[in-house]
Amino acid sequence: MFNLWIKLRRMRKVSDILKRKGNQVTSVNPGTTVIEALRIMSEQNIGSVVVMENDSFLGIMTERDYSRKVILMNRHSSDTPVGEIMTKEFPSIKQSDTVETCMQLLSEKHIRYLPVIENGKLAGIISINDVVTETISNQQETISHLQTYIQS
Repeated sequence: MFNLWIKLRRMRKVSDILKRKGNQVTSVNPGTTVIEALRIMSEQNIGSVVVMENDSFLGIMTERDYSRKVILMNRHSSDTPVGEIMTKEFPSIKQSDTVETCMQLLSEKHIRYLPVIENGKLAGIISINDVVTETISNQQETISHLQTYIQS
């Protein structure tokens, strides 16, 4: 029974998400035009690109940034660089942080992405979708363990 309790109580970490999804990110430099970033996002079926310069994380440009900072401001995506509209202020997380911590940050800050920073370098990006997927997976695993326990 104690072993079952330990399995059920194991807190999922950011590292678990990165192991499942990988730590590859699609990045552009801050001078990339918004229209080019949107093309990349469309080709890869993603909702954001990481903005990097010389291996340094600067921010993330999202579809939300585009709609609020280009379309609604009557700017042109062909001559606006992503560096001007990207979101820069993110709480950074580490691989050792829990999924629950991520959920809380995403909810409190009303954001959809969290950069994972280790030793001053970007180690990956966690999205709200990743957190929800990990939470569902954890719940399904808990149910499976309980069913196995009950049946034994």
